[in-house]
Amino acid sequence: MFNGLVEDWFNQGLGVNYARYITEHKLGFPIVSLNCEFSATSTIGEIITLGLKLERLGRSSMEIAVDCRYKQEERLRARFVLVSVDLNHQRAQPVPDDLRGLMQAFQQGQLDINNHRRDS
Repeated sequence: MFNGLVEDWFNQGLGVNYARYITEHKLGFPIVSLNCEFSATSTIGEIITLGLKLERLGRSSMEIAVDCRYKQEERLRARFVLVSVDLNHQRAQPVPDDLRGLMQAFQQGQLDINNHRRDS
């Protein structure tokens, strides 16, 4: 669920094709730490809404806050850390400048997705 949210964030929130970016740049963004607190149960058939907030952007990592709701009722809150990883060497790597710029704009609420949509 959280990885799917990250993919949607790249694709829709940053305007970057997640699969293509990873394939072409040989760069991954695995979750290395995750804390999740459930406040209510969900039942089959309910359509939940996930919200994503970029809390912190470091040199090679980022902290994401997630809230999950059904209608207006909170179901869970989560925080996780993603690390930018060179897939060829399996080591942390700085977030590339182009991606960092988009993430900073998103974090500051300045990203107009219609003006920033890209395929890579």
